[in-house]
Amino acid sequence: MKSMMLKKLHNLKVEGITLRWLINIIGVIMLFFIIFFVVFSFSIKTHYYSNVESILKSGVSTSATGYFSTNLDDGISLEQSASNYFESYSYREKTTTWIIDANGDVVVSSSGFAIEKQDMPDFDQAIATSSTGEYIGKLKSGEKVMAVCRVITNSDGDIVGAVRVMSSLEQIDNQIFTIVFLIFLALLVIFAIIIFSNLFFIRSIIIPVREVNETTKKISQGDYSVRIEKKYNDEIGDLCDSINTMAEEISQTDKMKNDFISTISHELRTPLTSIKGWGETLTLGNNENVDELTRKGLEVIVKEAGRLEGFVEELLDFSRLQSGRMNLRLAKTDVFAELDETVFTFRERAMREGIEVKYSIPDVPAIANADANRLKQVFMNILDNALKYSRAPSKIFVKAQFIKQDGKDYISIAIADQGCGISKEDLPHVKDKFYKANVSVRGSGIGLAVTNEIINLHNGRLEIDSEEGTGTLVTIYLPVENSPSETELQDTTANADEAEINQGMEMKGKSDNE
Repeated sequence: MKSMMLKKLHNLKVEGITLRWLINIIGVIMLFFIIFFVVFSFSIKTHYYSNVESILKSGVSTSATGYFSTNLDDGISLEQSASNYFESYSYREKTTTWIIDANGDVVVSSSGFAIEKQDMPDFDQAIATSSTGEYIGKLKSGEKVMAVCRVITNSDGDIVGAVRVMSSLEQIDNQIFTIVFLIFLALLVIFAIIIFSNLFFIRSIIIPVREVNETTKKISQGDYSVRIEKKYNDEIGDLCDSINTMAEEISQTDKMKNDFISTISHELRTPLTSIKGWGETLTLGNNENVDELTRKGLEVIVKEAGRLEGFVEELLDFSRLQSGRMNLRLAKTDVFAELDETVFTFRERAMREGIEVKYSIPDVPAIANADANRLKQVFMNILDNALKYSRAPSKIFVKAQFIKQDGKDYISIAIADQGCGISKEDLPHVKDKFYKANVSVRGSGIGLAVTNEIINLHNGRLEIDSEEGTGTLVTIYLPVENSPSETELQDTTANADEAEINQGMEMKGKSDNE
C-alpha cells in the first residue's frame, strides 16, 4: 500500500498546486498527528505510572507507619511487626516491601530474601524531609522499579526506620509500548487513508488543469483542432467546455480570416496586374503628348503597383501556409546558382540606396532537391529585410559555404547587415506571423514567417542573431547531396573581400535558441 502511494505521488510533478498541497495539507496533518501521538504517549505513561504510584503510596500510608510506631511503643520490634503487616497489605502480590532501620539496612523483605545495602534515593529523601520520598530507577539487578518510602517514628518523634514499597515497571513499560505502537499503526493507517483520498482529489484537479494548460499552449501556437476531454461535471468540466468552445470559435474565425485573405488576394491580383501592365506600357511608350509630370506619375504608379503586387503575393503565400497548401516543386537545383542570380539582381537596387553588398561563394555547385523559385523568394526576402533596416552608407555581407552537421552535408548561407538590429525582447518573435519588431519600417510582418516555413519544407532551418544598434545576421542551413573535397574548395578562386566579409559576420547578438 505504501509503495503504491509513493508511486502515484511520483507520477505527479511536485510543483505548483501539488507542491502547495503537499506542504499545506500533508504538513498540517503530520503536525497534528505528531502532536497527538506525543500527547497520547505521555498521557498513557502518566496514567499507568500514576496508578502504580497510588498503589505504592497506599502501602506507606500514615496508618501503615503508625502501625509500626504503636508496636514499637508496646515493645514489638520492626521485624516482628513486619510479618503481620505483609499479610494485611492488599497489594502484596504486585509489590515488594522492605522494612528499613534508621541506618539504611533492610531489616526484612516481603520476598523473604536477604537484601544487601544499596543506594535508595527515596529513603534518603524521606529521612531528609522526615516524611516520604519517591524514586524511579533501576536496582542493582538492573530491574526498573518505582519506589515510595515513608519514615517510621517512635512516640518521641525520633526516626527509627522506614517502610519502602516497590513495584517493577518492566511489564508496565511493555504494556505502554504495545499501546503506543498500536496507536502509531492506527495513525499510519488513518494517514494513508487521508493521503489516498486527497490524492484522488488532487489528481482530479491537477491532471485536468495540466491538460488545459497543454491544450491552450497548442491553441496559442495555432493548432485549433485540439480538444479537452470533459471528465467531471464541475468547475473544471465547465472550464474544459469553455476552452473547447473558444477553440471552435477561433478555428472558425481563423478560417474566415484565411478565406478572406485568399479571396481578397486573388481579387486584387488581377486589377493590380492590369494597372502595372498599362502603367509600364504608357511609361515605355514614345507618346510625345505625355508631359514630364504625367510620366513621373506613371512611374510612381508602376512602382507602387509592383509593391502592392508583392504584398498580395505574400498574402497568398500566407494563405497557403495557413491552410497547409504550400507545396514545393522539387527538382535538382544548384542552390549557389540561384543565390548568385538573386544577389546579382539585388545588388543594383542596393547600390542605388547607398548600400554596398559584399559577396563570397564557393565556385562549385551545391546540388539539392529544392524548389528554385521558392529559394529565390527566401533569398530576396532576407536581402530585402537587410536593406530595409540599413541606412546608407553601410554594407550587407553574404557568405555561403559547405558544412557538416551530424554526419550529413549542408550548406550555410549567412546574410549580415549593419542596420538597426533587433532587441532581445523582439528577437524570439520575429519569425511569428504578423510580428513587426520595427513598426516604422514598411512591411506586412509575414514575409519572414513565410520564409521560415519554406526553409522548413526544405528540411533546413533558419537562425537569426542580432544586437540592437549593431546589425542582424540571418543564417540558412540547407541539406545538399554533394560535398566537395577540401582540394576542390581550395582550387576555387579566392575572394579578395573574404577577410572583410568574415569580420562582418561576427555578430555579437545571439538568439535565444542557442
